[in-house]
Amino acid sequence: MNKTIRTAEFVSPKHPDKMCDIIADTILDAYLAGDPASRVAVEVMGGHGHVSVSGEVTSNAEVDIENIVKNIAGKDLVVHQYLTKQSSEIAQGVDAGGAGDQGIMIGYATRDAENFMPLEYELARKLCWDIFKKYPFDGKTQVTIEDGKVRTVVASFQNSKTPDLEKLVRSLIVSEEYLINPAGEWTRGGFDADSGLSGRKIVIDNYGPETGVGGGSFSGKDYTKVDRSGAYMARRIAVDHLAKYPEAQTVRVKLAYAIGKPLPVMAVAEVDGEEITINGYDLTPRGIYAALALDKVRWVDTAAWGHFGRGFSWG
Repeated sequence: MNKTIRTAEFVSPKHPDKMCDIIADTILDAYLAGDPASRVAVEVMGGHGHVSVSGEVTSNAEVDIENIVKNIAGKDLVVHQYLTKQSSEIAQGVDAGGAGDQGIMIGYATRDAENFMPLEYELARKLCWDIFKKYPFDGKTQVTIEDGKVRTVVASFQNSKTPDLEKLVRSLIVSEEYLINPAGEWTRGGFDADSGLSGRKIVIDNYGPETGVGGGSFSGKDYTKVDRSGAYMARRIAVDHLAKYPEAQTVRVKLAYAIGKPLPVMAVAEVDGEEITINGYDLTPRGIYAALALDKVRWVDTAAWGHFGRGFSWG
């Protein structure tokens, strides 16, 4: 008999990659607060006493990046800044309403869970969330399911005692196998133990490894970068189509854009594997911005616990 086995992982907000995402989106929020028309695409790398912020920013706002980084990640960090204005060649296309980059975006919705996320992903996220409330440090969870039942749970959290962590995990999720701090207890985490990079947890930011991603990361980018806003719109369309087709179990949406052009070069949905054309949505960057009320989003709120299935306007 064929069995369906799926796995997903999740990381806490103190994981070094997530700390970089949080820094990147906090910087984005600060620029937009001072100038809503800001163009921002920043990447953050940190570890071992240093944090680097690089990318492009075109804005009338003045932002104290060093202070933002230190407030989030530690007062003793050395902060390096490598920022320039957006390329004039790119800006001319974006100014006319075109996409700020070319690329592919994937949206997904499934009836696995109430919030239309994959079951293994949602279990890993909730477990990480619940553990983090007791152990607010660097940590990671992983959940493997087989035919809808939990088979293996992995949890590793900084500053936890393994027997105590295992007791907590067993109270939160029923599994056939528990692997708790499998490499042993650990006290060094975050930037002290490893380096981090914004955008590196792209699969966690989306739907887990069983669903394809377009390839673009999210944090630190304003809405004109369609690898972020387009992915949000693709999720909105996927959730809408799951409601439109009540017998369907999964919807996968694919969008693709050319830099400087407002309309996507591809917009299709796969409803239980059957491809249909998407109609009735304004898929230009400005249309997405209006439809999802992105002017009201505080971007840092998206950075730590996944970008989908959390009650945002895109679902």
